[in-house]
Amino acid sequence: MTSTFHSIETAKRSLFTQTAALNTTGHNIANANTEGYSRQTVRMRPSLPIEAFGMNRSNAPGQLGTGVEFSAIERIREKFLDGQFRGENSSNGSWTVKYNTLDKLQAIINEPSDTGIRTVLDKFWKAWSDLSKNPEDPTGRKIVVQTAQALTDGLNHVSRQINNLDRDLNASVDLKAQEINGYLSSISDLNQSIARIESLGDNANDLRDQRDLLTDKLSKIINISVTETEQGYNISLGANQLLLEAGQPPAVNVDGEFLSTAFDSNSLTDGEVYGMIYSSRNYITNYRNQLDQLANTIATGETEVTIPQGSRLPAGTVLSENAEITLNGNVSMLPAGQAMPEGAVLNKDAKMIVKGLNGLHQLGYTIDGTVNPGKPFFVGEASAGTIQLNPEIAANPSLVATSLRVDGLGTDAHVVTGNNSLAILLANLKDNIFVPTQNGQKGTIGSLFNSMVGQLGVEAQDALRQMDNSETLVEQVNNQRQSVSGVSLDEEMSNMIMFQHAYGASARFMTTFDQLLDKLINSTGVVGR
Repeated sequence: MTSTFHSIETAKRSLFTQTAALNTTGHNIANANTEGYSRQTVRMRPSLPIEAFGMNRSNAPGQLGTGVEFSAIERIREKFLDGQFRGENSSNGSWTVKYNTLDKLQAIINEPSDTGIRTVLDKFWKAWSDLSKNPEDPTGRKIVVQTAQALTDGLNHVSRQINNLDRDLNASVDLKAQEINGYLSSISDLNQSIARIESLGDNANDLRDQRDLLTDKLSKIINISVTETEQGYNISLGANQLLLEAGQPPAVNVDGEFLSTAFDSNSLTDGEVYGMIYSSRNYITNYRNQLDQLANTIATGETEVTIPQGSRLPAGTVLSENAEITLNGNVSMLPAGQAMPEGAVLNKDAKMIVKGLNGLHQLGYTIDGTVNPGKPFFVGEASAGTIQLNPEIAANPSLVATSLRVDGLGTDAHVVTGNNSLAILLANLKDNIFVPTQNGQKGTIGSLFNSMVGQLGVEAQDALRQMDNSETLVEQVNNQRQSVSGVSLDEEMSNMIMFQHAYGASARFMTTFDQLLDKLINSTGVVGR
């Protein structure tokens, strides 16, 4: 049977429910600019009607309602979009790091420019060309020495900067590992807090937002798989479980070694850390090897030169083809591969394979007053980081060999100092095809360097394109997510007015029924008083 005060209770429930809705609207408005916040809504439903099924129910027609109540305050969120966002976020993290690495490599190599390796190389070849016009000019010799030092300094500097970039990438991996551990620990704590609150029947909306925000940030660093259970988020990296149970510390302590192993096992396939390890092992290693190979090719790379007629090569020199020589006034044919006798002079031009500038420089003679062959022009030529101009030549430019001719024999032998045959050959090496000492493509020194710079430019452009594409996708998915979960102030203002009017109407209903009861209690049964 309906109570006399039934409608007072109905109005009270409505007031409480509309108040909750207004409070939730205010919470949404307050967090309109909060990162990671999802709008919340009050889930309303009619309260149970007064007449239940049973033998004692009244015979009054109809089933009188009892008003409204709210069952929950829920956040509006789509898990599908969360998964999409985290996948695109990981990809964007990877391409951003790759592009940044290539961009820094471009800045290090600094081509084209007036101070890059290419410019230094051109000045080096020009110095040899100028010296060949006046091989006895001390200024020309000093310029050759200075440009050679500038070349080796430039290679050393670029190599050192590439090594520094590699160290920065590896150090960043360790820093990111600490960041990952921090996120995992925070998510684990949130798992525990959410489980406790929701075990009481409430929805931990704000804590869930915090957990999702941390998970989003984690997805930028590494590719993760997220599974939600009753205990919270289980997070894994490929086959590696990172976070398993609520309230428990992360399953593994993530460090640089762990991430490197995950990269090797293809568990780590995206994210900033993937970009760092990939860049170190591929871009850095590749361009460092190419630069080392360039330095080594300049010093010792094999190339064919034509030794001019009248040259007197050091005893023991081996030619790559038969050569007609004069020895002690006798003309004979020296078979290819046979060592040049002491005092022999070429009667005709002859071809031979030399090992870079070092090999060619050691065929000639200097102006130091001896007939000793030239010294190796470069030392430490194994890499761009160690190649140096021979310190003896750097200290004494007269040790720069320019001549291929010696007159006289025995103690009467003397270098023809005005001869410029070797200087010309050295200057012409600019256009010679070299065979790198390690596996690699043939080409001139300039074309090998241009090839490296061109490859770097193409890879950087591709990485930039991929980064832009991934940023667009991240923004697109995030916009879709915001259209579902984001707070619209216009919508909240409409809701606020709607709930305000509902509250006012409920209050008016309560007042109306109060007046009705007042009439019934205070104004009836008073006839005749």
